[in-house]
Amino acid sequence: QVQLVESGGGLVQAGGSLRLSCAASGMIFSMYVMGWYRQAPGKQRELVATITSGGFTNYADAVKGRFTISRDNAKNTVYLQMNSLKPEDTAVYYCNARRFSGYWGQGTQVTVSS
Repeated sequence: QVQLVESGGGLVQAGGSLRLSCAASGMIFSMYVMGWYRQAPGKQRELVATITSGGFTNYADAVKGRFTISRDNAKNTVYLQMNSLKPEDTAVYYCNARRFSGYWGQGTQVTVSS
Protein backbone atom coordinates (compact mmCIF):
# COMPACT_ATOMS: atom_id res chain seq x y z
CA GLN A 1 0.00 0.00 0.00
CA VAL A 2 1.02 3.62 -0.41
CA GLN A 3 3.08 4.96 2.44
CA LEU A 4 4.39 8.50 2.92
CA VAL A 5 6.85 9.20 5.72
CA GLU A 6 7.80 12.78 6.56
CA SER A 7 10.91 13.84 8.42
CA GLY A 8 12.93 16.96 9.12
CA GLY A 9 10.57 18.95 11.31
CA GLY A 10 11.66 20.60 14.53
CA LEU A 11 12.07 23.80 16.48
CA VAL A 12 13.83 26.73 14.83
CA GLN A 13 14.16 30.43 15.52
CA ALA A 14 12.53 33.00 13.27
CA GLY A 15 14.71 33.62 10.23
CA GLY A 16 16.07 30.10 10.29
CA SER A 17 15.74 27.24 7.85
CA LEU A 18 14.49 23.66 7.80
CA ARG A 19 14.34 21.01 5.12
CA LEU A 20 11.48 18.56 5.16
CA SER A 21 11.62 15.22 3.38
CA CYS A 22 8.87 12.80 2.42
CA ALA A 23 9.82 9.28 1.42
CA ALA A 24 7.19 7.43 -0.61
CA SER A 25 6.71 3.72 -1.12
CA GLY A 26 4.09 1.40 -2.60
CA MET A 27 3.48 3.64 -5.62
CA ILE A 28 4.96 4.65 -8.95
CA PHE A 29 6.29 7.88 -7.51
CA SER A 30 7.04 9.62 -10.79
CA MET A 31 3.38 9.45 -11.85
CA TYR A 32 2.08 11.39 -8.86
CA VAL A 33 1.66 15.07 -8.14
CA MET A 34 3.36 15.58 -4.79
CA GLY A 35 2.55 18.31 -2.36
CA TRP A 36 3.09 19.77 1.06
CA TYR A 37 0.21 21.02 3.18
CA ARG A 38 0.14 22.42 6.70
CA GLN A 39 -2.30 22.74 9.54
CA ALA A 40 -1.87 25.18 12.39
CA PRO A 41 -3.79 24.77 15.67
CA GLY A 42 -7.42 25.80 15.24
CA LYS A 43 -7.05 26.28 11.50
CA GLN A 44 -7.90 24.27 8.42
CA ARG A 45 -5.27 22.36 6.50
CA GLU A 46 -3.89 24.53 3.71
CA LEU A 47 -1.79 24.09 0.61
CA VAL A 48 1.88 25.03 0.88
CA ALA A 49 3.31 23.82 -2.43
CA THR A 50 2.89 21.20 -5.12
CA ILE A 51 5.12 19.74 -7.81
CA THR A 52 4.04 17.74 -10.83
CA SER A 53 5.79 14.75 -12.27
CA GLY A 54 7.31 17.08 -14.84
CA GLY A 55 8.63 19.46 -12.21
CA PHE A 56 6.08 22.25 -12.48
CA THR A 57 5.62 23.92 -9.11
CA ASN A 58 2.90 25.90 -7.39
CA TYR A 59 3.16 27.82 -4.12
CA ALA A 60 0.84 29.46 -1.66
CA ASP A 61 1.29 33.23 -1.66
CA ALA A 62 2.37 33.12 2.00
CA VAL A 63 5.48 31.06 1.20
CA LYS A 64 6.49 32.30 -2.26
CA GLY A 65 10.12 33.31 -2.35
CA ARG A 66 10.89 31.55 0.94
CA PHE A 67 10.02 27.89 0.36
CA THR A 68 11.14 25.59 -2.44
CA ILE A 69 9.60 22.25 -3.29
CA SER A 70 11.59 19.67 -5.22
CA ARG A 71 11.49 15.97 -5.97
CA ASP A 72 13.95 13.18 -6.67
CA ASN A 73 12.12 10.49 -8.64
CA ALA A 74 15.08 8.12 -8.32
CA LYS A 75 14.80 8.27 -4.52
CA ASN A 76 10.98 8.44 -4.38
CA THR A 77 11.33 11.53 -2.23
CA VAL A 78 9.89 15.02 -2.22
CA TYR A 79 11.50 17.88 -0.30
CA LEU A 80 10.46 21.22 1.08
CA GLN A 81 13.27 23.68 1.73
CA MET A 82 11.99 26.36 4.08
CA ASN A 83 14.01 29.55 4.52
CA SER A 84 13.35 32.79 6.36
CA LEU A 85 10.91 31.01 8.62
CA LYS A 86 8.33 33.04 10.51
CA PRO A 87 6.35 32.21 13.66
CA GLU A 88 3.23 32.01 11.49
CA ASP A 89 4.79 29.06 9.65
CA THR A 90 4.34 27.01 12.81
CA ALA A 91 2.15 24.01 11.93
CA VAL A 92 2.08 20.31 11.32
CA TYR A 93 3.32 19.77 7.77
CA TYR A 94 1.83 16.94 5.75
CA CYS A 95 3.06 15.26 2.61
CA ASN A 96 0.44 14.48 -0.05
CA ALA A 97 0.51 12.26 -3.13
CA ARG A 98 -2.21 12.69 -5.71
CA ARG A 99 -3.10 10.95 -8.92
CA PHE A 100 -6.53 9.35 -9.13
CA SER A 101 -6.63 9.09 -5.34
CA GLY A 102 -4.94 11.11 -2.63
CA TYR A 103 -2.67 9.87 0.13
CA TRP A 104 -1.35 11.58 3.23
CA GLY A 105 1.62 11.14 5.50
CA GLN A 106 1.39 11.28 9.28
CA GLY A 107 2.76 14.82 9.49
CA THR A 108 5.82 16.45 11.02
CA GLN A 109 5.74 19.35 13.47
CA VAL A 110 7.46 22.61 12.58
CA THR A 111 7.70 25.20 15.33
CA VAL A 112 9.17 28.63 14.69
CA SER A 113 9.96 30.69 17.77
CA SER A 114 10.03 34.50 17.74
